Amino acid sequence: MTLDQAIVFAVLGGAIALFVSDRVRLDLVAIVALVALALARILEPAEALAGFADPLVAIVAGLFVVGAGLLRTGVAAAMGEWLGKIAGTQPLRLLITLMVVVAVLSAFMSSTGTVAILLPVTVALARKAGMSPSKLLIPLAVASLMGGMLTLIGTPPNLVVSQHLADQGHEPFGFFAFTPIGLVMLVLAIGFMALVGRRLLPERAPAAEASVDVSGSSSSALAREYGLPGDLFRLRVRPGSPLIGRTVAEAAIRPEYGVELLELRLEDGTPHDGPHAEAVHAGDQLVLDHQLIVHGPAASVSRLASERGLDVLADTPHGRADDFQAVGQADVVLTPRSRLVGKTLRGARFSDLYGLNVLGLLRRGRPLTEEMADQRLRFGDALLVQGDRAQIKALGGLQRDFVVISDSRGDSRGKGTIAGLSRQAMLAMGIMVTMLVLMTAGVVPIVVAVLLAACAMVATRCLTMDDAYRSMNWQSIVLIAAMLPMATALDKTGGMTLVVDALTASLGQMGPYLVMAVLFVLTSVFSQFISNTATTVLLAPIAFQLAVTMAVSPRTFLMCIAIAASTAFATPIASPVNTLVMSQGGYRFTDYTKVGVGLQLIIGVATVLLVPVMFPL
Repeated sequence: MTLDQAIVFAVLGGAIALFVSDRVRLDLVAIVALVALALARILEPAEALAGFADPLVAIVAGLFVVGAGLLRTGVAAAMGEWLGKIAGTQPLRLLITLMVVVAVLSAFMSSTGTVAILLPVTVALARKAGMSPSKLLIPLAVASLMGGMLTLIGTPPNLVVSQHLADQGHEPFGFFAFTPIGLVMLVLAIGFMALVGRRLLPERAPAAEASVDVSGSSSSALAREYGLPGDLFRLRVRPGSPLIGRTVAEAAIRPEYGVELLELRLEDGTPHDGPHAEAVHAGDQLVLDHQLIVHGPAASVSRLASERGLDVLADTPHGRADDFQAVGQADVVLTPRSRLVGKTLRGARFSDLYGLNVLGLLRRGRPLTEEMADQRLRFGDALLVQGDRAQIKALGGLQRDFVVISDSRGDSRGKGTIAGLSRQAMLAMGIMVTMLVLMTAGVVPIVVAVLLAACAMVATRCLTMDDAYRSMNWQSIVLIAAMLPMATALDKTGGMTLVVDALTASLGQMGPYLVMAVLFVLTSVFSQFISNTATTVLLAPIAFQLAVTMAVSPRTFLMCIAIAASTAFATPIASPVNTLVMSQGGYRFTDYTKVGVGLQLIIGVATVLLVPVMFPL
């Protein structure tokens, strides 16, 4: 091994270790690795930056814009509404219908965007059917990943292997080249989830609690889910109370008693639709006979009333939704690109920014109660927010930052929002169909077809230019662009030949079927812990050279790699969609493993047997 080869392998090994640790952003790791190769003079500056000019990067960026156009114009929401109408309440029918619809959507747009749109719909459907959402949310994530196997644009790894074929002078995969094998895999996945997987899924939230009625204690149910003790109480400020004349901030009810002040009313207790109920603000002044709607443990509320001159009204209908009028509660999940990721609630000044209070925080399905304001937020964290209902509704419009699952009245943010497709939605669908026709007919190169569609989305005002920039998953784009030159470094230093020769020596006698099995396992295992796109970028050149050395078709090995890259089922960190559903499903790490490993084995065996039939060796 030469010094240059050792440097390349050391940089590659360090990058993979950091990818697995998940302590440093993936794109930053890729850029540091790229700079290291340039500083070591393994790559010239033009070679190091060549990835940013690769057509693959432009294709991925353009597809983000096209997908955003479908989301913004309500095409995906309309599909969700349609799903709600046809799915019914029978659990098996609901699961199968959900997986089919999600897979179809994910074949043409981002799997993360699809899950973000349909997550509230799925929770609402589970509640309507009297099921725990945990019975449907892992199938939702699995279906979105399976949808990536159906088309060329379904997931970036498909584009990576196709572009690598083109770069090596071979015919790239066509748009629907993935569809036959992808359909078989989708049927296998749905069959597995229907017959076996759904029995392995936990039922963490009781169905009775998941199907809370509007007139029931949905706010109390949300509080219990987030590990908040207590119930709702109504208090009244009596004469001589030390709170009279003080502001809510000065009263310090939460810091001193651990009790949340949710709503203020005048003496007559006028409900929300009257003029005398109001959401609570720090500067509000407390007056004689003010009624306070509070949430907390009975003992803490009793101590608050005794020490602060308050009466606990004897007729308080604890936990009833109609005693919680001017303000509401909602559970929201942070998206991968949320501006809050990496910040603390205190540092982000959440209350000032959104006009809402955060009552609870769920991380990976478990409540975090200690020093919540100083916890650095992560993608997939769920927040229980409380405040004016208009502010909660506005929060639902910030799709870059949040997915609003449901509020204390039990309604889903994703249900019933679209009565029919608008003119803009029809335009967005027409643009997508035109793009697909151009790609499949080969009228123009794929990158040109995608960029034309992206420009058309903006030109027809399906989304603004600012929306287009915001739609970009820059982490994925930079990750791909920065990792592509790694293959150049391996090839330039002879490291690629070294790896392929070693693999050929150890695997060459096994035959192509066993080599495919090994490639599938390597890709699938790596994809559980690091980005499946990064995994494909690293392994596709090796698989190609291995196929050439063994005198078999590179298309066969690369198709195997692409399918394996979409089997990121077995860990909650394997894919953004897995993380996105974790809190709402109350899942643990082992829940993904129990379902995912079995499904991976089935798809792995099917891949090794079927891919050589559809793409002969």
